Formats: sequence, C-alpha cells, structure tokens
Amino acid sequence: MGKAFYKKILENNKTWIAAKTDQDKAYFKRLEKGQEPPLLWIGCADSRVPTNTLLGAEPGEVFVHRNIANMVIHTDMNLLSVLDYAVNALKVEHIIVCGHYGCGGVKAAMSDSSVGLIDNWLRNIRDVYKIHQQELDAIPDEQKRWDKFVEFNVQEQVSHVAETSIVQQAWANKQSLTVHGWVYDIGSGGINDLEIDMSNINQLVKTHKLTL
Repeated sequence: MGKAFYKKILENNKTWIAAKTDQDKAYFKRLEKGQEPPLLWIGCADSRVPTNTLLGAEPGEVFVHRNIANMVIHTDMNLLSVLDYAVNALKVEHIIVCGHYGCGGVKAAMSDSSVGLIDNWLRNIRDVYKIHQQELDAIPDEQKRWDKFVEFNVQEQVSHVAETSIVQQAWANKQSLTVHGWVYDIGSGGINDLEIDMSNINQLVKTHKLTL
C-alpha cells in the first residue's frame, strides 16, 4: 500500500501537468513569474481540509499557513514570518482564519489526558476554553460543545491576528486589510462565515492597541 500510493501520487503529478498544459501551454510559465495572491489562509493541518480545493482556487491565488487547530500564537515565528510576508510583501487584502468542525486538536484540548509533546501546543487551545468555560460547560451535548469550542477558537485566533504589530501597522498605513473567521464543515463541504470580521484598530480592546 505504501509504495503503491507513493508511485500513484507521482503519476498523478504527471497527469495534472498534462491536463493543465493541454488547456493552457503557458500555464506554468506564468506561475513561474511570481505570485500576487489577495488572500492569506491560516488553517488547520488536517488532511481533510484542502485549502485551494474547497475554495475553488488556482495555484497563485491563496497564500497558506497551516498548523494544528489553526492557532495564531504571538511567539510562533513561523506564523509571524508568513503573516509579515503576506501583509508587507504580497499586500494581501484578506486574511481568513479557518477552523473546522471535528478538529482533533480542539477535541484533545477538551480533555485532561496527556498526549505527549503536543500537550505544549494544546495548552494554547485550552486557554481558549478557559476564556469561554462558563458558556461551554453549560452545553450538555458533547458534540455541540465541541462545535462551539471550534467556533470560539476561531474567534480568538482572529483577534490574535488583529492584535499583531504587523496587522496594526498595516492599518496605520491605511492598507486595505480585513481579517475573517470561518469554520469548514467536513461533513457537507460548506463554509460557516462567523461574521466576526476585523478591519481597523478601533475593533481592538484598549490594552491591545499599539501606538505606531
């Protein structure tokens, strides 16, 4: 199974190249010249959430960062480097933080069981639970509580993006930039727009506004 799958994906690449060049012989030459995506996607690393596929987007249209449970942690230099490049070099106009129902990272954070090294990452998700504990604990159905936790996590990560000096500096420079929060439903393929858009510094709480 392992070797067969490995060979299959290499063959799939050849098939994909042939299909693209049959439609447009200059397709890859245009991609080679650079990228100007209008969107940065911060999503979960889950293999069931294929960014370009679910958006119907072509290569070059979406700049992507993925990690477990679509977290925005202010000490994560990988995330901050991606964000800085997207905002300051690519000049994206939209940043989407997208979680998904059935997220394993969020589920693990609902439990007090240790799962190894990832416990250190889950601590950040558990902090989100602590913020919304009263409302979450009031939901008796575990599935519904899990779904709501996923939504709360996206809500907090949208705020974290907006609170970065990178985004606040862009707003100070009058750059058009909006942060959105979505949840993807794997079971239906649909997107739930949580309608928590942030597009200016006045939407931040006083303690998180920077004087730039």
